[in-house]
Amino acid sequence: MPGDILSGATLLVVDDEEIVRDFFVEALARRAIKTLTCSDGVEARDLLETTPADMVITDVRMPNMDGMELLRHIIGFHPTMPVIMLTAYATIENAVEAMRTGAFDYLTKPVTDLKQLDIVLNRAMQHRILLVENQQLRGELTERYRFDRLVGPGPRMQRIFELLDTVAPTQATILVQGASGTGKELVARAIHYNSPRAKGPFIKVNCAAMPEGLIESELFGHERGAFTGAIRTTQGKFAAAHGGTMLLDEIGELPLGLQAKLLRILQEHEFQRVGSTETVKADFRLVATSNIDLEKAVAEDRFRQDLFYRLNVIPIKIPLLCERRDDIPVLAYHFLRRYTRMHGREIERISDQAMRYLVNAPWPGNVRELENAIERAVVMCRGDKLELSDFFITEQAPPATEQPSITAIEPSEGRVLSLAELEKQHILQTLRLQNEHRAQTARMLGISIRTLRNKLNEYRRAGEEI
Repeated sequence: MPGDILSGATLLVVDDEEIVRDFFVEALARRAIKTLTCSDGVEARDLLETTPADMVITDVRMPNMDGMELLRHIIGFHPTMPVIMLTAYATIENAVEAMRTGAFDYLTKPVTDLKQLDIVLNRAMQHRILLVENQQLRGELTERYRFDRLVGPGPRMQRIFELLDTVAPTQATILVQGASGTGKELVARAIHYNSPRAKGPFIKVNCAAMPEGLIESELFGHERGAFTGAIRTTQGKFAAAHGGTMLLDEIGELPLGLQAKLLRILQEHEFQRVGSTETVKADFRLVATSNIDLEKAVAEDRFRQDLFYRLNVIPIKIPLLCERRDDIPVLAYHFLRRYTRMHGREIERISDQAMRYLVNAPWPGNVRELENAIERAVVMCRGDKLELSDFFITEQAPPATEQPSITAIEPSEGRVLSLAELEKQHILQTLRLQNEHRAQTARMLGISIRTLRNKLNEYRRAGEEI
């Protein structure tokens, strides 16, 4: 049968009756399924140590080791292997116990409906494929977010990585603060994938992106008919995070009214859906991020003090990119490797002049802006190394012999520029290069259009002609 997922699959049949084992071998031979057989659970357990199988059909009642004990062993040591229980004692109690323990399905003896057997095996194999793919994906994510894979060789980031290595295996609530583009979400994901909850869900909620009227329903779920448009019951994000990690991104934007409800769920790990009086329990680990100073928000009565103390168990402050310039060359080459692979380019290095520009630029959009700049340069580059001109999309790019217009020293006055002056210079230069196109300028800087608008208004009030 073309495209048959059972073709070539290996099925282990475990039953103390030889006639039952022979039935499955003969019935499945026509499907090109390789069938292995064992007479009890001990024999099956030992066989699985050396011989791979895709699925198991096992009798419940057998000598030496029964089917339920074998099921528990397989769940512990072969978690991607679906187990189908086989029993002549077809009772609801047997079926419920097996399914609660983790069996994929069950069949009753004698098996006479080959079509039904086919359906069960197809479903089990599809489940097996999904489990294997999920396990591979989680392995890739765990590898990607290993702490020693996070880029930042400078002393400030290394101290942060050491702290993360200490706190990730715990259940402690973590508050990550830093400006937009510094990598707060990357840190949150690394915490999850280096914790005992790595196999559980990672649920992210952007508190700044949801309308105030919907955020409570989004977080806690709602009952059908709780409000206009609530056509079905939803579980909510906290329930979805059960057994895993909940990331509340930009928590400083959470309305004050919801902050009290959030405090309760952090204390009790229980909540009620909108429109319901039933209490729901959820086991999750909370990581919160904020790009505003929450202590200042508390002083201004924009954030609850008790909630801040509850969140601030393990505080982590991510520095601005301009505060860790030693990391820029390593980050630049990290992004160069990523985007040369993505765009199929063969670019091996960054010129000295281009690197001086990267190290000296103020980067108001932080790591995100640097990443965008490297990708843009990779796309624009026509040689085997990134030149200064590759970082500027203009009709006439600056000559490679010129120094970048943004430097740490202003030659005409011989004075050191402040970070604010460097940032203003960089933003205004990018705006000019983009012909005053604000949306494109914000995108290139890696900041929001609202942040750009606020900066320009600030410069205009200070007397800058824009």
